[in-house]
Amino acid sequence: MARPIVVTHSGDFHADDIFAVATLRMVLGDIEIVRTRNEDLIKDGDYVVDVGAQYDPQENYFDHHQKGGGGERENGIPYASFGLVWKEYGERLSGSTEAAEHIDRSLIQPIDAVDNGVEIATSLYDDVYPRSMNGIASAFRPTWNEDNSEEEYFKRFLYLVDAAEVFLKRLIDITNDYIEAQSYVRQAYEDAQDKRLIILDRKYPWREILTSLPEPIYVVYDRGDTWGVKAVPADTGSFENRKDLPAEWAGKRDDELVAATGVSDAVFCHNARFLAVADSKEGALELARKALES
Repeated sequence: MARPIVVTHSGDFHADDIFAVATLRMVLGDIEIVRTRNEDLIKDGDYVVDVGAQYDPQENYFDHHQKGGGGERENGIPYASFGLVWKEYGERLSGSTEAAEHIDRSLIQPIDAVDNGVEIATSLYDDVYPRSMNGIASAFRPTWNEDNSEEEYFKRFLYLVDAAEVFLKRLIDITNDYIEAQSYVRQAYEDAQDKRLIILDRKYPWREILTSLPEPIYVVYDRGDTWGVKAVPADTGSFENRKDLPAEWAGKRDDELVAATGVSDAVFCHNARFLAVADSKEGALELARKALES
């Protein structure tokens, strides 16, 4: 049986076409990848992404460069080819609508926005910028001083498709574990006698839920070999804590921290006063209660 032919454009690659092809390979299995701008070769493709000037999922065309583009989301971020492919197959790959939408927000919308020239973030510092997925992808393009043949581009493109598939599979696993964990975090909140202090028996992702609730100030959680106390931030994306750990604990560890806290198995407190660690659950709870009372 012939392998499905997936066609995308030749020349410079971007995170958009890399992840779109990786997603299709996750759906279809073994595929033949063709990078071209030749219209006759494009027509021979079983799936066409980021080239071809059509968006027609019934015909397996997933481009966004045509007049009118490929549409946009309710928030106004337009679809690029990755988003269009994910729109068609994301729920199947991730296992649920909730997971597919979460991955769309966390990975795909930023890639789609950049590919469409839509700014979603600005730097607070002159000449200091975060490197986006597209920036990472572009770093693998040959420079002017290297082999610029299409063969070299194709080799590097395949390398990045492999990496994108590994990353996307990992993100699906992380997202599904995240969704499952939310019920445990909510239950811990409901069970808490003092809702300023939430106790988690595993290292569950809690930030989104607990910052949406008014009471939580500290979280005590199992770190594996030790127990931690973390300050709940003011909001999901903030580095500001609702209440810092005590100033006299900052940067101290071991005997010095034991002396400062009176907790016999205290191990460490971060300089930024958002994290303290003890060897036991009881020690971590004692640290958290002392911090609440400070």
